[in-house]
Amino acid sequence: MQLSNVLTIVGVGLIGGSIGLAAKRRGLVRTVRGLGRRQSSLDRARALGAIDEAYLDPQAALKDAGLVVVCTPVDQIAGQIVRFASFCKPGAILTDAGSTKATIVAEVEAGLAAHTQERNPVPQVHFVGSHPLAGSEKRGPEFADAELFQDRWTVLTPTPRTDAEALEKTKAFWTALGSRVKLMTPQDHDRALALTSHVPHLVAAALAASLPAELRELAATGFRDTTRIAAGDSALWTAIFTHNQDAVLSALAAVEARLQAFRQALAARDWNALGQLLIQAKEVRDALGS
Repeated sequence: MQLSNVLTIVGVGLIGGSIGLAAKRRGLVRTVRGLGRRQSSLDRARALGAIDEAYLDPQAALKDAGLVVVCTPVDQIAGQIVRFASFCKPGAILTDAGSTKATIVAEVEAGLAAHTQERNPVPQVHFVGSHPLAGSEKRGPEFADAELFQDRWTVLTPTPRTDAEALEKTKAFWTALGSRVKLMTPQDHDRALALTSHVPHLVAAALAASLPAELRELAATGFRDTTRIAAGDSALWTAIFTHNQDAVLSALAAVEARLQAFRQALAARDWNALGQLLIQAKEVRDALGS
């Protein structure tokens, strides 16, 4: 099933590279192009088979692409999509892989609307916000995996401005990559991801930073598993927390309340309450599966 002749991926790292590998393996497009800032990274992606063509020039990379997926840090996505729209052919669909949505979607829609009011408007293109719930703390095309999205959720965040046909095509694209697709508002997405993704990273970072140097040799599997995601890129995560500040603060308050309940049970030597708190946590974790 071919969804587009040309797919352009902006930012061919772990996520972008995995999109390219998955699209090529499944025959979804004729050509996969990579657009980036560093030739060395693009060359690695091409050598690994994640892309067919490498570009540093956005105009050349985007000129006849039917689908564009932007996989750059969240603080860059909106500006890139608005700027790149002028290089796209009419009817092209632009989407992204950012883990925050409300700010990105609002800025893209405002930017594209402003373009249509100019004397020389950009071609009619369509934007659909996306977030594949997949990945790791690793970066770079060498960690890309064609099966990364298999049976994983991808959230699409349409608004009243979203073109219905573009939404269906974007849904078909992620489904063809192996994802299960869920629709949410940008705001609901950000509230949910604050608790399921963003605060876990913050808590892991706090726990990792609390370990004194003299105890590192004693940090075994439990500590390493719990803090694994704290190895993620600090600049990328600073941008995520900046974009989703209010939702992260709200989710953090819920976690702090649960920690306080544990603290109170321990301080009061209330082992019954402590046991119940641990049972509740185990039930939730067991329900998530492996």
